[in-house]
Amino acid sequence: MMLQLPIWRYPAVVIFSLGLHGILLLIIFSEYRRNPPPSQIEWFDLREMTLSPSEIPEKSQSASAISAVSKTGGHLGAGLGVVELTVALHYVFATPDDRLIWDVGHQAYPHKLITGRFNDFDSLRQQHGVAGYLKRTESDFDHFGAGHASTSISAALGMAMARDNRGESFKCVAVIGDGALTGGMALEAINHAGHLPNTPLLVVLNDNDMSISPPVGALSNVLNRARLSPPMQFLSGSVEESVRHLPFMGGEIPAELNRLKGSMRRLAVPKVGAVFEELGFTYMGPIDGHDIGEMMRTFQAAHRDGGPVLVHVVTKKGKGYPYAEADQVGYHAQSAFDLTTGKAIPSKKPKPASYSKVFGQTLVKLCEQNSRVVGITAAMATGTGLDLLQKAVPKQYVDVGIAEQHAVTLAAGMACEGLRPVVAIYSTFLQRAYDQLIHDVGIQNLPVTFVLDRAGIVGADGPTHQGQYDISYMRSIPNFTVMAPKDEAELQRMLVTCLNHDGPTALRIPRGSGVGMPLMEEGWEALPIGRGELLREGDDLLIVAYGSMVHPALAMVPALISALAACTWHLFDNSEALRPLVTLQAALTLIGNVVLAWAAWALLQRRAAS
Repeated sequence: MMLQLPIWRYPAVVIFSLGLHGILLLIIFSEYRRNPPPSQIEWFDLREMTLSPSEIPEKSQSASAISAVSKTGGHLGAGLGVVELTVALHYVFATPDDRLIWDVGHQAYPHKLITGRFNDFDSLRQQHGVAGYLKRTESDFDHFGAGHASTSISAALGMAMARDNRGESFKCVAVIGDGALTGGMALEAINHAGHLPNTPLLVVLNDNDMSISPPVGALSNVLNRARLSPPMQFLSGSVEESVRHLPFMGGEIPAELNRLKGSMRRLAVPKVGAVFEELGFTYMGPIDGHDIGEMMRTFQAAHRDGGPVLVHVVTKKGKGYPYAEADQVGYHAQSAFDLTTGKAIPSKKPKPASYSKVFGQTLVKLCEQNSRVVGITAAMATGTGLDLLQKAVPKQYVDVGIAEQHAVTLAAGMACEGLRPVVAIYSTFLQRAYDQLIHDVGIQNLPVTFVLDRAGIVGADGPTHQGQYDISYMRSIPNFTVMAPKDEAELQRMLVTCLNHDGPTALRIPRGSGVGMPLMEEGWEALPIGRGELLREGDDLLIVAYGSMVHPALAMVPALISALAACTWHLFDNSEALRPLVTLQAALTLIGNVVLAWAAWALLQRRAAS
């Protein structure tokens, strides 16, 4: 029977608790005033500025982005490469009425800075702060949220078709990088858009030299300007139309003239451009992505086209920050770093090796011992630890680009021929290949090992990157065995277990460092599948834990036992005998509330001082 106490016997406790609640409400209200909702954010309109485009302070955007990321971490290099591109897009297009869709969101920091989030940018990737990716609820300028690649063209085309359905006239612009363009979804969208010649759509290909095209030179700029010139556009259209309407032509263009037209087109555009033109796009470029004036002229020309247009813009990843320019891979996603040196801020305490690094080192050893083992990544070699395999055993390393679906089915094909593929993909990205997991691997019961990096909550990257769905979606697939190591030493043994198992396996590993367990160089033994491990015996409490939660659960055992003991007084019926204990508990509660109130006051004083 639970002990019941009349609350009116403790008026001081009640009054103080109410007062504390009032203080906390005041703190919450002050936070609300400091961080208003997105609807209160003001936007300065670039088109109303008296400055010329060359005078627009794009460098201030770069400085703000670098400063914020140096404190919070984030995707720096891609954003620095599109500062001028961002300014040109917002100058030419009437955002937010015109829809500007950024692929992935890595490069959207400058976009955020000039659309009302400049003053709050120090809160980047922090709780209740500016999101690391695009978020529709954060700003009216964020028309489509994305943390995964290759989505922008599909989304922009969908908006364009909805626009035409409603009889509206706003512009739809999709910005996509050359890496994201390799994704199957992007190619599917291009194929669809090319078959809609009367649906205006602008695709901006941000080619940041990682890359698919030759360097931009003066000749290409001249050719592009000639192709975009109104006289050339007029002559091209008028001549074709005039020939079509000659009495003896019957409304048809002779095959010879079509072939001549095609030859001239291929002569006037680069090889990359010819591909897009054959797919139904008007190709413009390549142009210098750091020349605002050139980009503005090109975007304005694209305005006049009545169908799908692709503008090829060449940028330099990390532009303006020497350390980011020199290390484009490292500064793609950077932790907090020193602005003056460009080096990551070292941890105050030495940390054990990360799970990704331990996985990479272990896979290298296994590949060296067995030529049938192959590591596969979808453009995330560094993030998953497979960069170690690339350097050590390149013949057993495969990078398929941003193509998770292809990676899964490729591995299935390898497994059919006797190889033991290990596919290392972030948990959140493997979601994209759910059909392939079921249809190509699970149903056929093929021995493919999937290492799900960043499984579980990953923190500042936000909801698009949380690996919180993998347990449910992997467990629902036939023939799959799902496992998660409790520490980095068990990770080594589980990887061997996966490779020895005659069926598909999924190995979930968390983000960040291990717990510091000693590691073996080689000679790892497989674990029995389907059996638990008893780590501590006792009669008071049963704790069942899985994967990375095992060690935190063990650490909580003393506190849980103490809490259990403290609650046993509720089992007694004699309230009078327990009155001294209850009074003591009330006194301790009062003291705790006083401490909390003092802490809130100290917080407010510190904020006022800063």
